[in-house]
Amino acid sequence: MRIEQLTFTRFIAAISIVVFHYGKGVALFYNEYTSFIFEQANVGVSYFFVLSGFVMIIAYREQFEISFFEFIKNRIARIYPVYLLAILLILSINFFQNINKFDLVLNLFMLQSWVSNKALTLNFTGWSLSVELFFYVSFPFLFNFFYSKKHLKSITVWIISFFLISQIVFYLINNEVFELIYLNIKDIRYYPLMHFNEFLVGNLAALYYLEKLEGCKKHYNFFVFMTLIFLIALLKYPFGLNYHNGLLAIVFVPMILFMSLSNNLFTKTISKNIFVFLGEISFSIYILQAPVWIILSDYRMNKYFNLNKEIHFTESFFIRLLVLILLSSVSFMFFEKPLRNRIKRIRTTY
Repeated sequence: MRIEQLTFTRFIAAISIVVFHYGKGVALFYNEYTSFIFEQANVGVSYFFVLSGFVMIIAYREQFEISFFEFIKNRIARIYPVYLLAILLILSINFFQNINKFDLVLNLFMLQSWVSNKALTLNFTGWSLSVELFFYVSFPFLFNFFYSKKHLKSITVWIISFFLISQIVFYLINNEVFELIYLNIKDIRYYPLMHFNEFLVGNLAALYYLEKLEGCKKHYNFFVFMTLIFLIALLKYPFGLNYHNGLLAIVFVPMILFMSLSNNLFTKTISKNIFVFLGEISFSIYILQAPVWIILSDYRMNKYFNLNKEIHFTESFFIRLLVLILLSSVSFMFFEKPLRNRIKRIRTTY
């Protein structure tokens, strides 16, 4: 089962992250009215983590038990082809020379976020896939031995407690109250355990949705709008809070729930094929952004498009963004989906 109106929100989050990384200097985004939003748009990764936890429960709602190896195979089939493609594109730019073998091994096995100062090596956006892989390895055990055996009330207590403890620990580490042994303060932004609360809260939201809310579909546009306003207010006035450890789940969870429950013209519109397709290519947009910007360097933009870095920054950004969307579309249709289907057909005998 999929809740189609949520798929397009991935596209919005992915584009916002691209703007955060490469859009500084584009007046449409960075001006006196909207700069504060896009300067913090990397919180879209937290949205991905929460949404991942939510849709995982929704997708396996009919399962009595999840086969670990079958599950991991299917998840690898979903993320690894384009993840590997991004790495190969980056390596090919330098003709596969001057490769740090340790970095390469960590990235190929999606372990970079576990090692100090290695999270952003090679394709820097790949750190979040290292985190996602940890979620995937954990999920079958959570589903089989916790979610299927405990009452919702008990699950809620455990997950909310873990969420609160995670926020406190992150705050203390980030403010140097705790001294880390083998990680530095920067590392905790990418460390998988520090993001586990986001995935768990997404799981909890889906469990609550299925048990308590699924039959309550109405027009919730007002509430979606209010959660969006609340999110913007938090970004405008952070009060010294750091949002990079899932704190914004307090907004993302109700937003996801209200979007899931809404049954109106807006949600029906963004559930149409074109919007769903944009949502489906959002992962490629996210993971291929660095290769596209590296390949379409300022030098090449000047040489082939006669676009000067200083004068034509906005035009250069949108050309690169268009190339990124087109490349992601082609990759999804002719590379990711065929490979995904072939991998899924491989039988697991465990």
